[in-house]
Amino acid sequence: MQWNLVETTQIPEWFIQEVKKYLSSSGIFAAQLLWQRGIKTELELARFVNHKNYQPASPFEFGQEMNLAVERLKKAATSGEKVAIWGDFDADGITSTAVLWDGLGEFFIQQEKLTYYIPNRLTESHGLNVAGIDNLAQQECTLIVTCDTGSTNIDEIIYAQKLGIDVIVTDHHTLPTERPPVSAIINPRYLPETHPLFHLSGVAVAYKLVEGLYQTLPDVPQKPVADLLDLVAIGLIADLVQLSGDCRYLAKLGLQRLYNDSKSPTKRRPGVGILLELCQKSGDRPTDISFGLGPRINAVSRIQGDASFCVELLTSRDMQRCQKLAQETELANTRRKSLQKDVQNQVLQKLSQLDLSTTSVIVLEDPQWAVGVLGLVAGQIAQETGKPTILLSTEIGDLEANKPKLARGSARSINGVDLYQLVKEQEHLLHRFGGHPFAAGLSLLAENIPLFTDAINQKLRQHLAGVELTPTVQADLIVTVADLGKNSGKDLFLELKLLEPCGMGNHVPKLLIKNCCFENTWHRNQEDLKGQKIQYIKTEFNIRDDSSKIPFPGIWWGHYKEELPEGRCDCIAEIDFNSYEDKKRNRKPHYEIRLIDVRPCTELEVKAEKSAMILDWRNQDDLEFIDDDNILIVKDCPTSWEEVRLWVRKSIYHQKKLALAWQKPEHQIPQDIWLKLVGIAKFLSRTNQLVTRVQFLERLGISDLSLYLGFHSLRYLGFNVKSQDSDLQITWDEMNSDETKAEYAISKFLSAIQEEQFQQEYFTTVPISIIEAIALNGLLTLFH
Repeated sequence: MQWNLVETTQIPEWFIQEVKKYLSSSGIFAAQLLWQRGIKTELELARFVNHKNYQPASPFEFGQEMNLAVERLKKAATSGEKVAIWGDFDADGITSTAVLWDGLGEFFIQQEKLTYYIPNRLTESHGLNVAGIDNLAQQECTLIVTCDTGSTNIDEIIYAQKLGIDVIVTDHHTLPTERPPVSAIINPRYLPETHPLFHLSGVAVAYKLVEGLYQTLPDVPQKPVADLLDLVAIGLIADLVQLSGDCRYLAKLGLQRLYNDSKSPTKRRPGVGILLELCQKSGDRPTDISFGLGPRINAVSRIQGDASFCVELLTSRDMQRCQKLAQETELANTRRKSLQKDVQNQVLQKLSQLDLSTTSVIVLEDPQWAVGVLGLVAGQIAQETGKPTILLSTEIGDLEANKPKLARGSARSINGVDLYQLVKEQEHLLHRFGGHPFAAGLSLLAENIPLFTDAINQKLRQHLAGVELTPTVQADLIVTVADLGKNSGKDLFLELKLLEPCGMGNHVPKLLIKNCCFENTWHRNQEDLKGQKIQYIKTEFNIRDDSSKIPFPGIWWGHYKEELPEGRCDCIAEIDFNSYEDKKRNRKPHYEIRLIDVRPCTELEVKAEKSAMILDWRNQDDLEFIDDDNILIVKDCPTSWEEVRLWVRKSIYHQKKLALAWQKPEHQIPQDIWLKLVGIAKFLSRTNQLVTRVQFLERLGISDLSLYLGFHSLRYLGFNVKSQDSDLQITWDEMNSDETKAEYAISKFLSAIQEEQFQQEYFTTVPISIIEAIALNGLLTLFH
């Protein structure tokens, strides 16, 4: 990954003093960032920092389209028509629907004259569809108001009209070549790019429609339109639109409302409040949405398909109902994390077999991949490789019904590549397609995937004209650990918080920390609501440099502690406030850094293939005499490619050779391992003896994951496994047994052992050339 450092310039003293008026600290860091981002006058600073100094645009700046929409809604309200809101299944679409549900609910009786429809992510696509329109026609709806969708659904709009249904489109996605035949279309992309409304997300466009209706009929609404701003902030920030102009204004007002409402339980939406409690957030920061509320709302459709209940979660005032729906949302998010990690590992394995040097657009497909998480994984791969990424899941066709095999998936862009236009140029190969320059969804016949892959790669190569795409990260400021540690991190955090809300066009400040080292590194899996671990790793650490004797805490999501280099290094990070109180580890809310990227101080000039020569010492008996500080020796047979890559990365970091020195394992029969585990559990429960996890692993000869599944199975036999410091205690209570659940859990445990034994057999016999090709391919970009 390439690092770019924003050039540091001399800031006028008067500007620093102006910035300092809004802070209790020196203001130097904030002034540097603001100056870099084009805020260079007293008036620009005042408008940027304080929303009260900003004049928002009128909803009627959308021109005649807003007038047409308001008039059509007035007509529907006067004549008692039934109106349907057609939303979308992501956070922007859900909050858009919620805004219209509450906003239009002031003019139409909810349920009786107002309804909503959210497509199923797993069985339907974005946008209008015939089946859904038929459904609304049967409910005698005569007007559909879309939100966050609909601009390019020309055929579906014409179909609705034939059924006597008018359509008002509110959207922010790419426009059709001609105006669709609708009653009105409110889309900021019709406005000049410099207009303060141009970057509005779907929820903000919906809000502007409601605002226009409120201004036209001010005597009808019983609640102020500002009551909707909390929903607007959630959708705006979750959708990653550029936070400038009215976007920044609305996001700031919405965040302020979220935070203020937290002090008044009667004002805060119950569902929003419960979700914030579940993710240990207060709601006053953009990250509370981007890492808290947004992923949870999005997770429901990714896992369950149908996210309709999320609208009820955000708008209902029934505390018990919201509690139930919020718990369901939280569990969906837990499942999403685990599923995302599974798919990511599978994608990385396929990616390792690609020649990235000749690949411009990554296109991968698999019949087992869950469609709901492909967009998230595609985004991760695009960031890591610097290449636009398209991931597809191929469903099974039905030849007898003459139904061909179809592939559905998601695309994510990087490095300023207009992915929408790139994919649109292959429209003749597609079944459906929609999105914007940074992200898109698509489907196509599986047989067309090779043609599509070749064509889109050729098109981008022509566009780039030989310029190589490289993943980059930009560092905005150079800081020391002493800078981080002032007042335990509070000073720097509050200084940088002056720039919030951050997002596209005003990214979160990235901090470069040079010549530092990591200590007390520790990784673990996340836990769900029930305290069960999920396959989503994070590493915690302390960072230290020569500027201070006191280290500063940090976290690295999705990485193992072995990936942190030993010795001196440089890193890029963000500073954050962790409000989570971990009573088990006596960890209180604190300031910390969130690691973005790290590399040794001495940059590697040699290619990864040469830096990490892999020696094949497998199945050799005379290795006990070998003692060479220039060689990293791996004696434990791995069970996944990720384990191999971790050792390769470590050897490259330390510029040492890597020796694969594991022996062919002597496997026990999985059923015998299970009986041995039960026997150990019985013995320990009778004697009250303590045992370590490592002792379990050595005695049984299995991995951590299999051991976890084994403990899970024991619980259904009545055994209780508890941690006491670094030891484990096992007790037994026959009343807690459940034979039906135990049978299923044991089968999973046995399957896991069979799988890891198969993998160990594979890694014992696979040619070293294949290990080198798969383990090394793609690592070069990580170090350059």
